[in-house]
Amino acid sequence: MGLLGEILLLPLAPVRGVVWVTGQVIDAAEQEQIAQLQRELVALEKELVAGGITEEDFDRREDEILDLLEEFDRGVAG
Repeated sequence: MGLLGEILLLPLAPVRGVVWVTGQVIDAAEQEQIAQLQRELVALEKELVAGGITEEDFDRREDEILDLLEEFDRGVAG
């Protein structure tokens, strides 16, 4: 974009800044949610190994968590 384009779009700079910041906040929140789901998977496996839950309960909850992680993956790719 040339100098003329930059001058014409200058009034929109605050809006572009807000959009960028909002995108950064959303990305950070998604990354935190993904990390939390990964921690849940680890805790779930520990609970299975310790005998706190059945294999069926583990499989059901693991599928739920993996489905959520897949949704995040599709959101990034799509």
